[in-house]
Amino acid sequence: MKKRAYILSVLVLLLLTLVSTASTGGTFAVARSAGSAAADQAAPAETYTVYLKAFHTDGNGFSVTTDPIDWYEGKAADAMFAKEDPESYREIGGAPDGYYIVNDSDNTITYPVAADASVKVQLFDHTGDPADLDIQWNEPVNLGTFIGQFASSDVIDLGAFPYHITVQNGQIISIVQQYVP
Repeated sequence: MKKRAYILSVLVLLLLTLVSTASTGGTFAVARSAGSAAADQAAPAETYTVYLKAFHTDGNGFSVTTDPIDWYEGKAADAMFAKEDPESYREIGGAPDGYYIVNDSDNTITYPVAADASVKVQLFDHTGDPADLDIQWNEPVNLGTFIGQFASSDVIDLGAFPYHITVQNGQIISIVQQYVP
């Protein structure tokens, strides 16, 4: 008799759990659909370090093909440099210029670029004269101007620099040029 009561109690508990889970799921679905636009806006932004390879245009705006890299600074750069090139590390004593880049893959990723993406550069051609090039930390540049300059390497090759891109909701919202001496 006790065994039957125990089994009955477990079955009732299981049934109640299933009913309450089902009703919670329905409530969640309604709440999610009502607030899905807000939830999408709050998607976490992720930052990657890449080389920008090429910009493309389509009916929806711009996209860019990127080559992801590993960027190291300070002690992390020294450690990676020692691991990757021990002989040079022994000669120099640390990563040249305090940074180290590892680019072991040929894989590329193409991202759409938000129309209002911010672009910040450290070195940019404003006049077409190499003598006018000067470092200006995190100087904002119009996205269209940046893309136009990216296509030309007459004065400065913008494709030679690493960039820190911020991706949110699947598209680039920020591009920051990394200065390299």
